[in-house]
Amino acid sequence: MNGLNYDGFDNIHLIGIEGLEKSLITKLLERAAFFNSQKRNKKNEILKDYLVINLFFENSTRTKASFEIAAKSMSADILNIPVSTSSIKKGETLIDTASTLNAMHPDFLILRHPNSGAAEMLSKHVQCSIINAGDGRHEHPTQALLDAAVIKEKKGKLEGLKIAICGDILNSRVARSNIHLLITMGAIVNVIAPPTLMPVGIEKMGVNVFHDLNLGLKSADIIMILRLQNERMIGSETPSKREYYDLFGINEENIRLANKDVFIMHPGPMNRGVEIDSLLADNNERSLISAQVEMGVSVRMACLEMLKLSRDKIYK
Repeated sequence: MNGLNYDGFDNIHLIGIEGLEKSLITKLLERAAFFNSQKRNKKNEILKDYLVINLFFENSTRTKASFEIAAKSMSADILNIPVSTSSIKKGETLIDTASTLNAMHPDFLILRHPNSGAAEMLSKHVQCSIINAGDGRHEHPTQALLDAAVIKEKKGKLEGLKIAICGDILNSRVARSNIHLLITMGAIVNVIAPPTLMPVGIEKMGVNVFHDLNLGLKSADIIMILRLQNERMIGSETPSKREYYDLFGINEENIRLANKDVFIMHPGPMNRGVEIDSLLADNNERSLISAQVEMGVSVRMACLEMLKLSRDKIYK
């Protein structure tokens, strides 16, 4: 790690992609590619004697597991706090939780929470570094970074690519983080959704807005597919699942509107037959879904490394 730096980053937390400089994102993607090229059983000691806590208020398989593997690959100690059986479930406030966590003296806290802004708020009350693993509809920075790392690995670049993000844009923190990152890196971003699932004013983020799937997919290099987040919906935002699939489901037929070498992505979990056809999801020539899962560990290693170096610089 001698001489390694993450210029442009002077924080001990990673709350979102918004505001990160292009050079910093590039460095994170380069380090993720490096870690991804290493053999999985080749551990390093970057985080030896550091404590990482996973605190997930929402269910997670991919993100939680990949942070745990990332931390162990860097020789850190890892503690998973089961929220369902903790004092948090008994009514403890997030501020009280912060006090409890401070008493454990962790170095990193990986937080997922259903409320937007929870990671930012908690960062003001803990003495450790926080990585936002998803807060409500706000952001999911490491998902956007791993998506970008996979695209760069497969396409060799991000700048100039046309990326179509299709699905529940309104409720998706993944969409927001990806938009911030892709626009910063010079990609062209189309967002496709029914009007009830499209945030008002989203074009101000620099994206092209489509309510017609066929128009939005035209000439796309990458199609990012999002699930319907029913747990965040408050009413009749969508038609039936069958109607949604007919209008906005991605399948082997409509991807022909995209470039001939188009790839499809999905952050998971997938709703087969709703936002994506099963045959397409399992098409290894088109699907990057497995690559996304694999890259997740490497990206989260890069993020932990960046915060570790930032902590060393700030607290030296």
